[in-house]
Amino acid sequence: MQLVVARIGRAHGIKGEVTVEVRTDEPELRLGPGAVLATEPAATGPLTIETGRVHSGRLLLRFEGVGDRTAAEALRNTLLIAEVDPDELPEEEDEFYDHQLIDLDVVLADGTEIGRITEISHLPSQDLFIVERPDGSEVMIPFVEEIVTEIDLEEQRAVITPPPGLIDESEAVIASSRDEETGDAASGDAASGDAAEAPKGDA
Repeated sequence: MQLVVARIGRAHGIKGEVTVEVRTDEPELRLGPGAVLATEPAATGPLTIETGRVHSGRLLLRFEGVGDRTAAEALRNTLLIAEVDPDELPEEEDEFYDHQLIDLDVVLADGTEIGRITEISHLPSQDLFIVERPDGSEVMIPFVEEIVTEIDLEEQRAVITPPPGLIDESEAVIASSRDEETGDAASGDAASGDAAEAPKGDA
């Protein structure tokens, strides 16, 4: 099975390095030196990773045969594709490969349908589910245990408990108006509590 593990960004420096947008939970395994990756468009590859390093929170890669900025810039927006055994599972029980999560139905605890996972966005702080709603709109759901309470691969669904405003923006507006009506006391310490903080956790 072929999986997209990264997208090449802009060139970095003058020696052929490029920034990459990582799309795998295991960059050390998929994007390590010596890895040979197919590409999209196919004519650009295959590419063999020569070196890799992290700079200012971004992964930088250099490929064999790409020795200057011009050659590196020509690779911009190329997708890097790894061959993965479809039966291979992550080492940790609470981790999942992207291909396991794509197309899962997203529902609330009471079974209310929210949509379908169409993409996983890997950010430095956390992963996001890109969910397509029945009306065609999209919503981003942080893949953290406070929000995503269950991944059921047998039932092909992800159960979520979203905070107010994550799915329906009107809920956030109503909550904000209620706080204003209760006065300064309600908008003080309570606003800096756990409920107001952005969810955190391992993806």
